[in-house]
Amino acid sequence: QVQLVESGGGLVQPGGSLRLSCAASGSILSINFMNWYRQAPGKQRELVATINRGGNSNYADSVKGRFTISKDNAKNTVYLQMNSLKFEDTAVYFCNMGVLTSTPSVLRDYWGQGTQVTVSS
Repeated sequence: QVQLVESGGGLVQPGGSLRLSCAASGSILSINFMNWYRQAPGKQRELVATINRGGNSNYADSVKGRFTISKDNAKNTVYLQMNSLKFEDTAVYFCNMGVLTSTPSVLRDYWGQGTQVTVSS
């Protein structure tokens, strides 16, 4: 079993910054990819940023230049640094990882519980 635990959400004013973290624990052999999604009220969940094993990252157009995804392989942790936050960034943010476990030896998706980010003045 693998668990993803998120932290770092909260209330921030427009133009402010937040840093989200998501740590994976369990019988992990390797993590193929790490993603951040978000879901605003009444909207579909959208992919915000992704980073693969090689460290290559991609971003949604709406966050390019403002958000940065990074990872710490030793800690099985992915981060999302969010700068210049806007009202429209308000959402529940979820981390998602493709994890190969040792017992049993399978590759599957895991999700965090979600953390609320609210941008408000």
